[in-house]
Amino acid sequence: MMTEEPVNRPGTAAPWRRVGRVDCGDFRIFRMVEEFYEAPGMALGHGFYVLESADWVNVVPVTPEGKVVLIRQFRAGTVEVTIEVPGGMVDDGEEPAAAAARELEEETGYRARTLVRLGGVRPNPAILRNTCHMFLALDAVPTGRTNFDPGEDVHAFEVAWDEVQAMIADGRIDHSLVLNALEFARRAREAG
Repeated sequence: MMTEEPVNRPGTAAPWRRVGRVDCGDFRIFRMVEEFYEAPGMALGHGFYVLESADWVNVVPVTPEGKVVLIRQFRAGTVEVTIEVPGGMVDDGEEPAAAAARELEEETGYRARTLVRLGGVRPNPAILRNTCHMFLALDAVPTGRTNFDPGEDVHAFEVAWDEVQAMIADGRIDHSLVLNALEFARRAREAG
């Protein structure tokens, strides 16, 4: 009786060797490339498409009164207004914490006394080559100064943590990266 061994056994995976790359286009917020890889014992008949993007930040602002500052904005991908936390792209040469402070004020008009790095996640390693850095912004207070990017129509509002949890539970907040940031912030809050 012949048995077939699995191609990818736990503990045996190793990085593949890139043997080619074709630039497919630069689309302002990401570049698309097709990359070709060589893997031990595997013949690949096609490449993998990868989106190269700057890193992103997501910020969970909390006011001195303990309210969370959320935003509403239109998203063309889902053709709807979503509820999110402020965030955006890290500019070339910019540190993620500086981008978090900048995006917080640009999108909400709030500044925080303290920024706490919560961690980072890979949005989708199958096709994206970047990290989303998450921050907790403590003692966030309104300055009244926003600076929207062209095409941004962002509306900030404050809610209690209980309401945030209700929005997650009923699906009003369903953006995966926002859910990550809110969960990391919840854990940091509970840890004290």
